[in-house]
Amino acid sequence: MIVVTGAIGFIGSAFVGYLNQLGYADIVVVDDFYQWKKEKNLKGKRVHDWVHRDLFIAYFEKMASQVDVVFHLGARTDTISEDVAVFNSLNLQYSKDIWRICTANEIPLVYASSAATYGDGAFGFSDDHAVVSKLKPLNAYAQSKQDFDQWVLTQKNTPPRWYGLKFFNVYGPNEYHKARMASVIFHAFHQIRDTGKLKLFKSHRPEWKDGGQERDFIYVKDVLEMVWNVYDLKPESALYNVGTGKARTFQDLGTSTFAALGLEPNIEYIDMPIDLREKYQYFTEADMSKWINAKLPLPATSLEEGVKDYIQYYLNPSRYL
Repeated sequence: MIVVTGAIGFIGSAFVGYLNQLGYADIVVVDDFYQWKKEKNLKGKRVHDWVHRDLFIAYFEKMASQVDVVFHLGARTDTISEDVAVFNSLNLQYSKDIWRICTANEIPLVYASSAATYGDGAFGFSDDHAVVSKLKPLNAYAQSKQDFDQWVLTQKNTPPRWYGLKFFNVYGPNEYHKARMASVIFHAFHQIRDTGKLKLFKSHRPEWKDGGQERDFIYVKDVLEMVWNVYDLKPESALYNVGTGKARTFQDLGTSTFAALGLEPNIEYIDMPIDLREKYQYFTEADMSKWINAKLPLPATSLEEGVKDYIQYYLNPSRYL
């Protein structure tokens, strides 16, 4: 059996669909299934069993001998919340419990870390293990991911193979429930459709033009392949960045969104809220050298291609992966 946690979430539900495409249906999906806003994410997908996240650890301990691999993609991901106790429970301790059972039963583990662990980027965006202890996340969510990464790197007893994946700015189908936490592309589409224009934050640093702030945007379809490949191709156990390695500007994103809708760009730059200015990241770009050295396939979808596919085949017709 394949276990997927966070299975009704954005990446988790899309990954279940990807596994179905590969021919796998012996899948145990784990999540809080009372979140009705996400119910369409798993509609039509073939799975073996549904287990509520609160019951999963006991279930896993009992059924571990039947599990081939765990894709631990579930987490509390609200970057604005500062409820440290919730993050410690759902992101840190829960992950430690899964690690412990995978280790005891020799089950490979692929888990979701986050590029949010890099904080303001002062120490770069390298997934080199020597850098991890220096990183200074900017919010409680990112700190919980950082704490687990650091804990993992201290463990003498490990699963036979483990991979911590630092996802950069993922966008694409099945993120519809995320509201304010959805990708900029999702919000750009709705802004443009409803008002005919797109509002982006001005730059409040002289070295950056308005709209020149950069992110490593990666399409969810590429992410699904990367999550599977790191398990299937068996590279060395490690933390790995999951990005394109090519930062693009918010202006590029906006222009791509207008193009996908067949419209001329109409972008308005607005002041950034004062409380965001100190914590705002002006640049993120995954260092993909470890991934390349492991001879793993790089993502192939450009920002323009990804935005066009997302809008024309999913957002406009309200389709799911």
